[in-house]
Amino acid sequence: MIVYRELSSLSEDLGVSKKALYTASNHASSHYRRIKIPKGNGEFRELAVPDNFLKSIQKRIADKLLIYEEISKYATAYRYGGSVVANAKPHIKNGTVLKVDIRHFFDHIIYPIVKDKAFPAYRYSEPNRIMLSLICLYKDTLPQGAPTSPVISNIIMKNFDDCIGQWCDKKGIVYTRYCDDLTFSGNIIPGEIICFVKQELAKMGFYLNNKKTVIARNGQRQLITGVVVNDKLNIPLDYRKKLRQELYYCKKFGVSSHLSKINSEQNEEKYLQKLLGRVNYALMIDKSNAQMNGYRQWLVNELKKYNG
Repeated sequence: MIVYRELSSLSEDLGVSKKALYTASNHASSHYRRIKIPKGNGEFRELAVPDNFLKSIQKRIADKLLIYEEISKYATAYRYGGSVVANAKPHIKNGTVLKVDIRHFFDHIIYPIVKDKAFPAYRYSEPNRIMLSLICLYKDTLPQGAPTSPVISNIIMKNFDDCIGQWCDKKGIVYTRYCDDLTFSGNIIPGEIICFVKQELAKMGFYLNNKKTVIARNGQRQLITGVVVNDKLNIPLDYRKKLRQELYYCKKFGVSSHLSKINSEQNEEKYLQKLLGRVNYALMIDKSNAQMNGYRQWLVNELKKYNG
């Protein structure tokens, strides 16, 4: 294990000058802009996004330092092999599903927590711990738009994940966490789980968003991070129907005609790229879907026309 006591060795391994590290840590908040991105429910999520200067330093910190910190096996996001599919798969045909959400997750990950967990004293000198923590924060909290934030959140949640996961294992309950979404399935008593989770989250200064708690029993649609798990992994029926309809009309009448019909002023190429992304998502969940594979090939061929 590499220990960074001197700034010079840290600077050398990161490939970032000492001056740049000082600049980034002293004025980190001035290197962000706030943007809004649409959520599935029609609302917007506001992100703080670093500029290229700060982002490049954060990527190096993530790739050269944070990647070596341990994370829990129960965490399914922001890791090698992690995905919404990896999060949903363990819960297929597994009885009742309970989903709970951590309220304002990133906003509650603040400087002392980042410094203690992501940059521990046994690996870094105190000045280096302070500097690295400040580089990864925006106004004393973990910004969702920074490349360091996902891995830091997993590092911070490791002990919690292990505690909850081991407790569930003893009770024959399946547990996974995808960012701020916690999912449980099996022959469960939801109230017992919620009580225990609240107790453990409170120790870290986190709280549940009670409005987002969902209990889905057998016979009800069980949707986990956008994936249906009742009998097998599948995308929601309404998503499939809408996607197939759009693709059918594009093939039958042409992309331009379809966009005109729905009164859309979208760029044709960008629209096709979006459709391809949605098809790829469907195939990530069900690779053997012949119809979607056919649509994917058609979209790839159509997009070639725009690239000469």
